[in-house]
Amino acid sequence: MIVPTQEWPRYATEKGVCINADCEKVIEEYLLPNYKGKVQLILTSPPFPLKRAKKYGNKTGLDYLDWLCDIGNKLKPLLTDTGSIVIEIGNAWNPGEPTYSTLPLETLIEFKRRCELHLCQEFIYFNPARLPGPIEWVNKKRVRVKDSFTQIWWMSNTPHPYADNNNVKEAYSKQMKKLLKSGKYNAGTRPSEHTISDTAFSVDNGGAIPSNVIIAANTTSTDPYLKKCKDNGLEIHPARMAPAIPEFFIKFLTKENDIVLDCFGGSNTTGAMAERLNRQWIAIELDSAYYKGSQYRFEEK
Repeated sequence: MIVPTQEWPRYATEKGVCINADCEKVIEEYLLPNYKGKVQLILTSPPFPLKRAKKYGNKTGLDYLDWLCDIGNKLKPLLTDTGSIVIEIGNAWNPGEPTYSTLPLETLIEFKRRCELHLCQEFIYFNPARLPGPIEWVNKKRVRVKDSFTQIWWMSNTPHPYADNNNVKEAYSKQMKKLLKSGKYNAGTRPSEHTISDTAFSVDNGGAIPSNVIIAANTTSTDPYLKKCKDNGLEIHPARMAPAIPEFFIKFLTKENDIVLDCFGGSNTTGAMAERLNRQWIAIELDSAYYKGSQYRFEEK
């Protein structure tokens, strides 16, 4: 990695560096001069677009949309010719009423349009252990069900970015294993008009192609990050990215030693997963407490 010359607080590992500073300054003063055309994956979850500001620094309303699109245009030149941008954006509710805000979706659409990106695929992250919310409408008045998913858009400068779904295959189900072993199934045309050939299930490909729904809880109590933040009196980040998200996209969209960037690092789940998967990584986090706590992801249990 190219060491920043600027006097920003930072820590480094064998594979990466985390910088405690404003992401726009870091992009302009460090990344663009040193990493233009070198980043294979920008994977990030910006502060969610809420209608009212929260402690961890989100902007609100249309200011959020403009701000994120401006950052997107600064990030674009960093990508390789086959690189990708993956953004997770959470849902928002309109204040004072049980209705969804369309701002998250509008932001994703405008990000794609203003940054002139191709939408390669939309993903959903579903957290089955998510606590019920919004409390007012779900728990108290009971007129809505709990909100337990976020949207993830995979975008690129090109319609054909690097990707290999062989790297994210899932274990075959018991039924599929039985089918492969016996080779007995009903070939032919289905009511959906899909035609199943005689050889469709004759080859064991080592696993099943996953869907575009990532299902994973984010409730581990044995995470050393959580324990060490508590032990050292540091605030735990309230919107930590589930490790399953960076694990999936880093495996899917990069090769070993490629560079992964998270410009809203938070507790630096992305950097920690990139390190584990033998990728180079750069993370940026503005909040000093979250930045300090994120170092614990790289310490032994």
